Amino acid sequence: MLSMVARGTAFEQRSLQLLQECFSMSLKRVGGKSDGGVDLLGWWWLPLSSDSQPIPSTPPRRRIRVLAQCKAEKKKFSPNYVREMEGVWHMHTQDRSPSESSIPVSELGTVALLLSESKFTTATLTRVLGSNVPFLLIHLPPPLPISQDPRAETTLGEVGCAFWNPALGGAQGLLRGRLDIRWERDPGGGGRPGLWYRDKRVQNWTPDTHGEYINALEYIDR
Repeated sequence: MLSMVARGTAFEQRSLQLLQECFSMSLKRVGGKSDGGVDLLGWWWLPLSSDSQPIPSTPPRRRIRVLAQCKAEKKKFSPNYVREMEGVWHMHTQDRSPSESSIPVSELGTVALLLSESKFTTATLTRVLGSNVPFLLIHLPPPLPISQDPRAETTLGEVGCAFWNPALGGAQGLLRGRLDIRWERDPGGGGRPGLWYRDKRVQNWTPDTHGEYINALEYIDR
């Protein structure tokens, strides 16, 4: 049986892989005593164009700052973790100026990401729905033993659910209602969440996997 530390580390690594392969996020582990309440930190690369500019056939990728917490616990995920993350989000986005914060500021905003190995309670989802903080929640259950799970070679296992609140995905939210999360089923059963933009599947992309960098400031909203 894994220790709590080893279990938490394994869950963070599995979360990193999922977020890069399914959500176009390039994150790194920053957990530790001085992590400021953040386990994973990085960017979310999305094909969002400016309101003041025409939509090109292939929109450029723009980056959103991601602050993530990973909870590899057996008990259900409670609203207390949401309140904690709201405090972390405010600390990094409003209570500090860009020159004072150790976390770079995104020109598009910052999303609070919560990943849990256990299910989210109804009270947790209700709290997130009413929050003004842009939230993305992902349930990533423990993987089955290799002999029981044909997908185990990917080390990801099943994805329970992916959910965001109006402050992130709504028409007035950070993403302006332009993106959808859709469940994509595998032929052999199971499935994974996928991102869709204007009824088209968003191809996975990060600078890490493509060996290039995009000037995200080029399409800043004016």
